Amino acid sequence: MAHITVNEALPGIRSLLAFSPLTAEPLGMLAELLLRSDEGLSKAERELIATYVSHLNECFYCDQSHGAIACYYMNGDNNIVEQIRKDFSKAAVSAKLKALLNIAGKVQKGGKYVTSNDVAAAKSAGATDHDIHDTVLIAAAFCLFNRYVDGLAANTPDDLSTYAPRAKQVAENGYGKHIFTATQPVPGTH
Repeated sequence: MAHITVNEALPGIRSLLAFSPLTAEPLGMLAELLLRSDEGLSKAERELIATYVSHLNECFYCDQSHGAIACYYMNGDNNIVEQIRKDFSKAAVSAKLKALLNIAGKVQKGGKYVTSNDVAAAKSAGATDHDIHDTVLIAAAFCLFNRYVDGLAANTPDDLSTYAPRAKQVAENGYGKHIFTATQPVPGTH
């Protein structure tokens, strides 16, 4: 049960956004800009970064939610998501994404953990300044989102089948107001 009175029928961050529409709007806009841009990183790569940081922060809701969205973008292949969670250095992803995940993991610990060597490694693997910028901002934003969800003890479903239908809804409609106003999709409808 959440630490504050929220709509428990809306899982995770959705209940918190519904509780405070005033803060929901800029948070939703930030998520939309960071995770659905087609500039540089793919949507799947962006969601994998969000998943990885959420996993490191032990935020089950965000880890599962964004892992499911990444999986949706990758045509249902959850293997890469699991590989990223276990050991991204052995995952079947590009050297560029591995270098960016390294940076994201360092941001999760604290911004000053990112070194010029980390950035140079990412650039030599093909990352642009824009890719590095977005990676750092996604990682920093997900530290905020994860702490928001867990700091208020938002309802976190244990049933993993509930995440895929929601992932489809987000992948198809984005991170707009529907996030906290649309009903929770039913498992088996994805």
